[in-house]
Amino acid sequence: MEMFQSNQFSAGPLQTNMTGGTAATILCCVCATPIAPNPSNTCPSCLASQSDVTRGISTEAQLHQCRGCSRWHQDAGKWIGCELESRELMALCLSNVSGLKKRKGEGDRVRLVDAAWVWTEPHSMRLKVRLTIQREVLTGTILQQSFIVEFVVRNQQCVECQAAFRTGSWKSLVQVRQRVNHKRTFLYLEQLILKHGAHRGCLSIETFKDGMDFYFPDKGKANRFISFLEDVVPMKVKSSKKLIGTDDKSNVSNYKYTNLVEIAGVCKDDLLFLPKKLARSIGNINRLVLVKNISNVINVIDPITGQTGIIESDAFWRDPFRPVITAARTRLTRYVILGKDAVFLERNHSKKAVGKKQRSKLATITAARESDLGTNDSQIEERSHLGYLLKSGDVCLGYDMKDCQLVDDEAEDLRTAGRLPDIVVVRKLYGGVAAGEADAARKRMFKLQKLDIKKGEENERKGKKQRKDVEMEQADEEDFLQELEADKEMRTRVNVFKSDAVATNATEDNDGDADDGEDEDDQKISLDELLDNLVLDSKPDEDDEMAAEESAIPGMMLVREGERAARDNITYIGRDDALNVQARDTAVVSSEWGKEFES
Repeated sequence: MEMFQSNQFSAGPLQTNMTGGTAATILCCVCATPIAPNPSNTCPSCLASQSDVTRGISTEAQLHQCRGCSRWHQDAGKWIGCELESRELMALCLSNVSGLKKRKGEGDRVRLVDAAWVWTEPHSMRLKVRLTIQREVLTGTILQQSFIVEFVVRNQQCVECQAAFRTGSWKSLVQVRQRVNHKRTFLYLEQLILKHGAHRGCLSIETFKDGMDFYFPDKGKANRFISFLEDVVPMKVKSSKKLIGTDDKSNVSNYKYTNLVEIAGVCKDDLLFLPKKLARSIGNINRLVLVKNISNVINVIDPITGQTGIIESDAFWRDPFRPVITAARTRLTRYVILGKDAVFLERNHSKKAVGKKQRSKLATITAARESDLGTNDSQIEERSHLGYLLKSGDVCLGYDMKDCQLVDDEAEDLRTAGRLPDIVVVRKLYGGVAAGEADAARKRMFKLQKLDIKKGEENERKGKKQRKDVEMEQADEEDFLQELEADKEMRTRVNVFKSDAVATNATEDNDGDADDGEDEDDQKISLDELLDNLVLDSKPDEDDEMAAEESAIPGMMLVREGERAARDNITYIGRDDALNVQARDTAVVSSEWGKEFES
């Protein structure tokens, strides 16, 4: 009995149980540390140093990115847009790491407890992620290990970008048309499309004399674009489809869809003579009104009383009408303001009340044609809703109702009888345009973006016709910029960027307004409204070149290192720390399971 006990104690020390008894222990076969018996006869420390927790998990993988649209390939032909260091891109990377998910028949349990981005060399087309996993190697023994997974980024065109390089690959066509003699409405629509990104997913855009064509790869994207148009312009749409091919066995047909969107033929600053019924329905407004602005409705204003009204799109298309005078350059006359007197209207209970703020904007102006100065003393006195903006010496555009001819017979009879105003002021001119400078357009303090548009077959002319079309387009663009310059509400709906002449124009404007003691011009464009992230035809700055070097993947938005990861609560290992990160750390013993990482 004594010999048996001595042999037992020689194998290892005894361990006291909670019940007061003793439990046998063994020595680790590597370091001879007393441990509880286990199948490997190894202590956890030696087991961690000899075990590889990352076995079966790939440390290299490939990701495919479309160079055209910068989207990432997910699976089964699906492409998603992800920013660098984002949680969405992390989830895409983890889905491409084989071995993280437990398969059937595998007894080992693997848990991902952390994932962190690791800085990579710019333009290396590599992404690195540091993963920390836990695995149960023995019953009750949990090991934790960190390692690096490297993803190689390959360029691959998505289906939509492939279709953009093929002719006739479109599935749905949206034809936008407006039956007018100018393209100011489409210039405004172009800015709305750019601001809201409504052209995303469009294969190509073509321009024609009376409109634009938008080609889309599928019907859904075309319908989303039509929904956008319904929110910004008064329109009606007609749809049709053409059978391209059919499979009788599977009962599958291939169609091409065509949508004709017709925009109302009423534009900003047009002069309207409303039907009696329509004028009564919008607040008993005077029938002679001016189009204030265009959105999904037509906003009109009485140039004499300042009363406003709204013409719904449905009401217009039920009984369409055309302007009596279109805001064309040939129909507008330049006037010089000689003086003004404020006007306060008494309330007419039979009409919709004019707001106090609007009544204070009315004024009786004294104006003369710019062409008459120095030749005669002809002057005109008339009320104007823009009287509060005008002061002596200002130049404005307006309709000369004495010398024009209206297309509506009833309106022409009223004009002949002298029951219509002699002048209708449309807008005030600013800067070099008001002074008549030849280089006024070059000195303008703002500029706009443009869509990538190609001309249709109808516009591909040669010789004198082509030069005439170019001159008309330039004139329409100049008229649109003047409208934008004189309307603050219109500028809030588009993106307006600073031009190279900002500093010079700002100094001149401050000098010119220094002695102005009258009411402030709230429609004048200011530097606070302009954006400064558009640079056209200029060399890159040093800061831009440095920022470009920090972009590892072309086409992605430039952000500071770790900024996007911090926003998504993901750890980011910076440039300096990345040099000290090992490809695979030594496994350590963990006392409990960690919280699983949520991607």
